[in-house]
Amino acid sequence: MDHPSPSSHRTKVACILLWYPLFTQPFIFREVEGLRQHTDLVVHTLYGANLRHCSEEMRAVTPSVMTMGVKALGRVLLTLLRHGLSHPWRFLALCRRHLGKRWPSLEIFGENLWAFCAGLVLAEVLKDEKVEMIYAPWPRGTAQAAWVVHELTGIPFAMTVRGDNLKPADPDLVEKMAACTLIRANNRADQLRIEQLGQEHALGKTALVYNSLTLPKTSLDAEKPTKPQNGPWRLMALGRFDVTKGFDVLLRACGILRDQGLNFHLTLAGGGGVAMGLGGLEAELRKLTLELGLGDHVSFPGLISHDELPRLLLAHDIFVAPCVVDPMGRQDGIPNTVIEAMSMALPIVASNINALPEVVRHEETGLLVPPKDPKALAQAIRRLCEEPALCRQLGNHAAELARELFDPRKNCQSLANLLIAKAKRTL
Repeated sequence: MDHPSPSSHRTKVACILLWYPLFTQPFIFREVEGLRQHTDLVVHTLYGANLRHCSEEMRAVTPSVMTMGVKALGRVLLTLLRHGLSHPWRFLALCRRHLGKRWPSLEIFGENLWAFCAGLVLAEVLKDEKVEMIYAPWPRGTAQAAWVVHELTGIPFAMTVRGDNLKPADPDLVEKMAACTLIRANNRADQLRIEQLGQEHALGKTALVYNSLTLPKTSLDAEKPTKPQNGPWRLMALGRFDVTKGFDVLLRACGILRDQGLNFHLTLAGGGGVAMGLGGLEAELRKLTLELGLGDHVSFPGLISHDELPRLLLAHDIFVAPCVVDPMGRQDGIPNTVIEAMSMALPIVASNINALPEVVRHEETGLLVPPKDPKALAQAIRRLCEEPALCRQLGNHAAELARELFDPRKNCQSLANLLIAKAKRTL
């Protein structure tokens, strides 16, 4: 029987997530499925399945995912007991290091507590699977579990740190930076922020790999329907109804545009509620819409499945991303909805904060305005409506840039190469 040569070895990588797949994270889906092409990948989730609003493509991968959740509670308790009895001092030291922090909320503590417990179980599982590298796409929860596995087994781990995790940062984030072998940033602005926060723990181990665009391939080249003559300009904004999205600023800008006599309609899609991690501002946004007298100009279609998204994007003329920095310092990096809108040739009007200027290049792929400035936002939207040739030009350039920077094949290959280079080879 022939044996594979060492050169044919595919690095065994374990990806740890809270849920997989998840309809709000199509970029994670494309990334994980891309890694399968270059590594021997196993996917473990800390929670059970959550397939609401997932595309058919996403649902198709669920048999390959190993989930935990409530069904794993018995094994988790037995593992805790075994560690506590067999290595009490090591177990207490692990508990202090991973859980003895001033957590900003009970919810965050609960997520990290479960991730810690799951990490004890996964240490045994991943060692048996002969995993050489662990990848945690989020610095909270998933990286907590990866860190525990690393401490118990020595398997190296990499994590992605994202914009809204950097300020306010969790109290253990810098320690995770020190413990991991690779920190991936998904935009240049956040890479600088990661290195400033982590200092010597981040310098030299931080790498930039943009997210991967994921939309049905058959829709990327679809022709955009022509705006009806004398019809309203079709504006769209999409995302979780969270303060960082600045949708209240957009509604106030719409009030200005209405008073100026612009014929427009805004589709404000998304939301979903606090329970789904999609923000809790829907009631406030609907109330503000009524207070501003915008009932005929704004619609709230709710959550949009990824299968429906291309059709919806193609039915609009301008995408608006009025992101803001919240009072605690939280802010988006590059919202994936912006990337998806760009790929469908929509010009973007956005706030000039954090990483947005990397893709919304002023007067090249869209228009940038100061955050929290309804007048400036209204003026930029109005300009595109009054200059349709500019609108089309910016949209075409946006599509070109989106496909260049967020090419899933190129970006997944880059991420895989980084993970493989940092892996602990077991040959």
